[in-house]
Amino acid sequence: VVYEQEGVFIHSSCGKNDDQDSLIAGILRVIEKENEVVVDWRPLDETLDTSNILCAGKDSSSVVEWTQTPKEKCSRGADRPSSYEAEWDMVTTVSFKKKPHSNGDATTHANRESKWSFLFSLADLKSIKQNKKGMGWSYLVFCLKDDVKLPALHFHHGDSKPLIKCLEKHVALNESPHDERVLLVKTQKSLSQSFENLFDEPSYGLLQKWKKDPYVVTMGKFSKVTNYIVGSLRSSDQSNQRRPPSEMADFLNDTIPGLKINQQEEPGFEVITRINLGKQPEVSRREPVSAEEWAKNMDSEGRILDVDYIKRLIFKGGLCHTLRKEAWKFLLGYFPWNSTKEERANLQKRKTDEYFRMKLQWKSVSEEQEKRNSRLRDYRSLIEKDVNRTDRTNKFYEGEDNPGLILLHDILMTYCMYDFDLGYVQGMSDLLSPVLYVMENEVDAFWCFVSYMDQMHQNFEEQMQGMKTQLIQLSHLLRLLDSGFCSYLESQDSGYLYFCFRWLLIRFKREFSFQDILRLWEVMWTELPCQNFHLLLCCAILESEKQQIMDKHYGFNEILKHINELSMKIDVEYILCKAEAISMQMMNCKELPQTVSEILGIENSSVTPDSDTGEDESGAELSCPTSLYQSISTPVIAANGTGNGAQQAAETQNLTPA
Repeated sequence: VVYEQEGVFIHSSCGKNDDQDSLIAGILRVIEKENEVVVDWRPLDETLDTSNILCAGKDSSSVVEWTQTPKEKCSRGADRPSSYEAEWDMVTTVSFKKKPHSNGDATTHANRESKWSFLFSLADLKSIKQNKKGMGWSYLVFCLKDDVKLPALHFHHGDSKPLIKCLEKHVALNESPHDERVLLVKTQKSLSQSFENLFDEPSYGLLQKWKKDPYVVTMGKFSKVTNYIVGSLRSSDQSNQRRPPSEMADFLNDTIPGLKINQQEEPGFEVITRINLGKQPEVSRREPVSAEEWAKNMDSEGRILDVDYIKRLIFKGGLCHTLRKEAWKFLLGYFPWNSTKEERANLQKRKTDEYFRMKLQWKSVSEEQEKRNSRLRDYRSLIEKDVNRTDRTNKFYEGEDNPGLILLHDILMTYCMYDFDLGYVQGMSDLLSPVLYVMENEVDAFWCFVSYMDQMHQNFEEQMQGMKTQLIQLSHLLRLLDSGFCSYLESQDSGYLYFCFRWLLIRFKREFSFQDILRLWEVMWTELPCQNFHLLLCCAILESEKQQIMDKHYGFNEILKHINELSMKIDVEYILCKAEAISMQMMNCKELPQTVSEILGIENSSVTPDSDTGEDESGAELSCPTSLYQSISTPVIAANGTGNGAQQAAETQNLTPA
C-alpha cells in the first residue's frame, strides 16, 4: 500500500429526497502489485460482501465482477498452475465475468452499499477530473478507457493532491488542453499483459521495475527482460537499430551499477581473441554412484576414506537417488567429510535445537507485534506468495494443504531469522525446493539450504555484486572460447549476456527438469573440475546454440526469445560432457590468459605435464597440470566410454585411461 486515505466519501444520491445525498464513508488506497498498480475504494463497513466488489478487468476496461471471494481465490490458487511457465506466471489467476446490467436495481446485492466498492488497474485509467480550485472540498472522478466513469470521490478530510502525486509516480498525467480540470493519462500498455503479448510491451514501466527489482522481473517472466532492453536499446527508427557501445554501456551500468563487460579493446582488459585452444576432447559419463560404492568408501566409524575419489565419481556420474539424502549433506558442507557417524548424530542434535529456537522467534511474534515490523511482514507476504507457486507440478508439492508447502514456508521464514539482513528474496524458494524434496526433513533441509545460500548469498544481495562478477567472468570465458560468436552477439547488442541472468541467479533451476536439476547441482557441488564450473555450463549451452543463432541471423529479439525457449529442452548429460570438455580444453592451453586462469582457479604455468614429476600418466595425455587432472575426471569417461560398471569402477580407482 503506497497511499491510503480515510474520509473519502461517495455521495450516492439515494436519500429519501432526490436532492439529498446519502454519504458513504470509505477508504481509498493505491496498491503496488507485482505487475500493476491498482486503485481501491471500499466502504468502511467491514460486513460488506467482498464477492460483489467491482473492478476493472485486465483484458478490458469494462467494469466486471469477482466470480470468487478472496478466500476462494487463495484456496484455489494453490493448485492452479498446469504447466511449468504457469507456476511463475505473475498474472493473477482469478477469473472474471462481465457484470450484467441491473438497470438501477441494486436489490440483488446482499448489502446495498457494496455496489459502490470498486478497484481498477492504472493501466485502465483514461483520465481524472478534478473540481475547480476554491470550490469546497476536493473531489475526483476517475474515467476508464471505455469511458466508464466511476463514482465521484469526495475528500472530506484532506486534499486530493497527495493522491495525484502518488499516481504520477506510476503514470504520466498531462493537463487536458480543452479543460484544465481534466488530467489525461499518457497512453501506455498495461504491464499485466498475457505471456504471449509480452513482446509488444513498451519499455517505460518495465525498465523502471527492472532497475528497482531485477529479481522480480527476471523471475516473474524472463521474456520481460527482452522487452525492457529492446525498448531501451533499440531505436524506433528501423534504419538505425544499433546504439553506440558507450550508450549501451551507460544504460546497463545504470541498471546494474558496476557491470563492465569489454565490448572493445579497452585498457585494463586482456586481448584473448587470438588464442587457439585446439579441438575439444570427447568426453563421456559413467553411471551414478551406487550405494555399494558409497559404503565401500566408508570405514567402520562412518568416515569417508577417500574424499577426492568419491567427489570424482559424483562429478562423473552423479548419485543414485537413494544416496542423495546422505551424500548431499557432505557435498553442501552440513556434514564434515572427515566426521564419524557419532559426530554427525551429535551435530544433528545441536542443529535441531538451534533450528527450533530460531523458528520459535517468528512463530511467537503476535499480530500486534508484526504490525510494527514491516520487514517481517514483507518477508512473510513474499514467502507465502512464492511458496504457492514453487514446483506445484511436482507431486511433493502439489495439491492443497500439502505438508511440503508448509515446510517450504517454515524453512524460508526461519531463514529470515537466521539472516535477517538478507531475509527473503524472490528465487530463494527455487533453491530450497529440490533440497527439501531430497532431505524430506525440515531441520536437515534448513541447514543444507543455509550452506547452499552461503555459496549463493551474493546473487541475492541488494548491490548484486555476485551477478555482476559472474556476467563479467562469463564474458571473458566465452570470448576465449569463441571470439567470433562473441563478436556476433555484440553486433546484435547482445554482448552483455544479460539473457544468462536467470541461469546464474538460481543455478539453472528453471532451465532443466526437476530430476535433471538434482543431477546438475550435485555435480556442481563437487567443485570439480575447476572453480566456477557453472560458468562453463553456460558456455556449453551457448556454444551448442551458436550455429542456429548465427546461421539464421538471429537479431536481438530472436536471440533472447530463442534462449528463453530452451527451458526444459536441454539435455543435462550432453551439457555436462560439453562443459567438462571445455574445461579440459582450457586447462590444456599453455598460454591461458591470466584473467581466465583466475576465474577457473588454474595456476598459470607454461610447464607441460611431461616435465612434471607426477606419476599420473593420464595427465600427460591431456596436456594439463597433473594435480588438476587428478581432480578432474575418471578415465572411464575417455572417448569411447566402453566397459561395464565393475570394470569402470576398477579403472577409475587406478586412474588409468579407458
